[in-house]
Amino acid sequence: MSLLIAHIPILSLLIVHTRIMSLLIAHIRILSLLIELYLPHGKNMELSFTMPSGNHTVAPDTRTRKKRLKSLDIFRGLSLCIMMFVNYGGGGYWFFDHPPWNGLTVADLVFPWFVFIMGSSMNFSFKSMRRKQKSNLQIVFKIIKRTVILFGLGIMFNTNWGPVHLKTLRIPGVLQRLSLSYLIVALIELCLGKKEDTYRARASSKIRDILLHLPEWIAALSVLAVYLTLTFCLPVPGCPTGYIGPGGLSEGGKYYNCTGGAAQYIDVTILGPNHIYQNPTPKLIYQTSVPYDPEGILGTLSAAFLCFLGLQTGRVFVLFQDHKSRLIRLLIWAAITGAIGAGLCGGSKEEGIIPLNKNLWSVSFSLVTACFANIALIAMYVVVDILDWWGGQPFIYL
Repeated sequence: MSLLIAHIPILSLLIVHTRIMSLLIAHIRILSLLIELYLPHGKNMELSFTMPSGNHTVAPDTRTRKKRLKSLDIFRGLSLCIMMFVNYGGGGYWFFDHPPWNGLTVADLVFPWFVFIMGSSMNFSFKSMRRKQKSNLQIVFKIIKRTVILFGLGIMFNTNWGPVHLKTLRIPGVLQRLSLSYLIVALIELCLGKKEDTYRARASSKIRDILLHLPEWIAALSVLAVYLTLTFCLPVPGCPTGYIGPGGLSEGGKYYNCTGGAAQYIDVTILGPNHIYQNPTPKLIYQTSVPYDPEGILGTLSAAFLCFLGLQTGRVFVLFQDHKSRLIRLLIWAAITGAIGAGLCGGSKEEGIIPLNKNLWSVSFSLVTACFANIALIAMYVVVDILDWWGGQPFIYL
C-alpha cells in the first residue's frame, strides 16, 4: 500500500501527460482535416512543365510532365507545428506570444501564413477543376460548400470554452476568417480568371503573372480599397475618424472606448457587442472596457488581399517554367511587398502611417507577412525541390 501511495505522484503526472498528448493529437488531426479540405493534396499540387513552342503558349500539351511542389506542403506543415507550439504556451518565450496591439512576433506569422498558403494552393485547385472541365456552377457549389463547412466548424470551436448561450455566442473566429477570405478570392478567380487555353498573347512577358490577370488584380485592390476607406473614413461615434489605436489608457485615456476604431464599430453594429470577442489582447495592458474581435468583419477584407497575394505566388510556379525565373519572380514579390509594408509602418513598431497590427489585420501586416511567406517558401523550394537536400520530415507528414 505504501508503495502504491509513493507512486501516486508519478501516476498522476503520467495521466496528465497522456491527457495533454491526446488533446494535442486530436487538435492536430482536426486541423490536418481542415487543411486537407482547403489546401488539397495530390493532383491539385502538381506543376505542369511545358516544353517551349513557337507560339509561346503555357497551356499543357502532350509533352507536359508533372512534378509535385513539395515545398508548399512542408511550409504548411511547418506553420501547423508553430501554431500548435504557440497555442500550448510557446515555451514562455516572448516572441511566441502576441503583442498587446502594434508589433509583430513569430506567433503573429502563423495565421497569415495559413491564409497565404491557402491562396497559393487555390491556384492549383482551380487549375485542376478547369482541366476536368467542371462547369462554373459546379465550382461555385464547391466554393460555397467549403465556405459553409469551415465557417460552421469555426462557430462550433467557439463553444469549446464552457457553457454557451445563443445570446453571447461569438460569431467571428480564425476558421471563419479563413472561410470568408477563401470565398472572396475564389469568386474573384472564378469570375475573372483565365482558362489555360487563353494563356497565349502575353505568355512570354516577364510580368505575365500580372498582365494575364489584370482583372483579378483590379478586383483584389478594390477589396483592399474598401478596407482602407472604411478604416480611415468611416465616422465612429465618440471617436476621431480614422482612429486605429487600442483605446483604454493609451494616450492618457483620451479615446478610452475607441478600441480598434471603425473595425470595432462595424462588428458591434452588425453582430452586436455580445457576439464578438470579450477579452482582446490590449485589455490587460491598456485596461480597455469594450469588446473587440481580432477576427472581425473589416480585417477579413485585408486578409482576403493576403490570400490573393498567395494566389499570385502560386501563379509564379505555373507561368514560369524554370527554377531561375521562379526564384527571381518570388524574390521580386518578396521585395515589393516587404518594401511597401515597411514603408507603411515606418520600419518601426509604433510609428508610420499604418503600423503592423494583427488585431486590425492592417495593410502593412498583410504585406510584411506576405514578404516573410515568400522568403520562407523560397528557402524551402531551393532546399527541397531544387537541391533535394531534405525530404521535409517531419513537417511533410502533417
